Amino acid sequence: MERGIYAPEHIDLADTLRAFLAENVVPNMEDWEEDGLVPRDLYRRVADLGVLGIQVPAEYGGAGESSFLFNCVVTEQIAYSRATLGSLRVHTDVVMPYVMKYATEEQRRRWLPGMASADVMTAIAMTEPGTGSDLAGMATAARRTDGGWLLNGAKTFITGGAQADLVIVVARTSRPENRRGGLSLLAVEDGAPGFTRGRMLKKLGLLTQDTSELFFDDVFVPDANLLGEEGRAFEYLAGNLAQERLSIAVNAQAQAVAALEVTTRYVREREVFGKSLSSFQNTKFVLADLETQISAGQVFVDRAIAEHERDALSAADAAKAKLFCTELQGRVVDACLQLHGGYGYTREFDICRLYADARVSRIYGGTSEVMKSIIAKSMGL
Repeated sequence: MERGIYAPEHIDLADTLRAFLAENVVPNMEDWEEDGLVPRDLYRRVADLGVLGIQVPAEYGGAGESSFLFNCVVTEQIAYSRATLGSLRVHTDVVMPYVMKYATEEQRRRWLPGMASADVMTAIAMTEPGTGSDLAGMATAARRTDGGWLLNGAKTFITGGAQADLVIVVARTSRPENRRGGLSLLAVEDGAPGFTRGRMLKKLGLLTQDTSELFFDDVFVPDANLLGEEGRAFEYLAGNLAQERLSIAVNAQAQAVAALEVTTRYVREREVFGKSLSSFQNTKFVLADLETQISAGQVFVDRAIAEHERDALSAADAAKAKLFCTELQGRVVDACLQLHGGYGYTREFDICRLYADARVSRIYGGTSEVMKSIIAKSMGL
């Protein structure tokens, strides 16, 4: 079906990215997976294409685009190439919106030019060893001191944590009766005394994405590094969740498309019992079913993108898009790996990476169970 959401400028960006990824990323994925991260220089090369600064205002070195469609193009092209680019999407789709919306003018001038050029890569630290979906229950806290705060605590599963120059830390700065209050966003800069990085976590998938533990021991965070107003972090986080979950849905849908593409090619080339694997009725029926499900998912996610462009995507609808597309992704990669047989279980085949990378989609950004709770609440249940 004709998607109809992209204009010529989006198609041009897609073409540029496709060529860049084919030449500079795909041949290096195996090495980067062994290293557990992508080289820092890659972010600078992507920045040279204008990707990191798409939504950064021109006065801070960006393109000044307000549309999220360009971000969707980037997400899709990375997925179609069966690659992952470390923490790039967290940097552009998750952290950058907080800085652009809540930073002071001084903070914008201090951080945004570097964020657009990759001189300042970012991460956001929410999850803790004992706190996942229940952000209000976090233990990391900051107490007032002269000129700022002293931050103490630990964070885990932090995407980009190993290489980030600037980490937006969600910390409790007061304890009001409403446990969702009293949380603040504190920007911790690389090299701050007391700020240390733990081990990079060994994960099932997303092997080029540096995911690490972070520790804060009386880290001084000056007043100038408070992002937004004190005590309003929960509100800020909730306000950006629709875009974050939409980004995950876009990626999940694109990964499903990629899985079907590589599998269709594989079954045409693979011979079983003297015949092409694609000639068997079971193969045809499985792939036809997946194609239909993926077509439905594409219509769903494109509608959600269009709603977001109109600033009309509700929290419940974003949850529906994430739930549907990530669950779809899981079904697709599982069925596609099955058609590859034993070869699909080896890292020599792209479907193995796609399968491993898919599993976390139903966890991060809010689990499928949390998405169902949000949807049920919107139904008055």
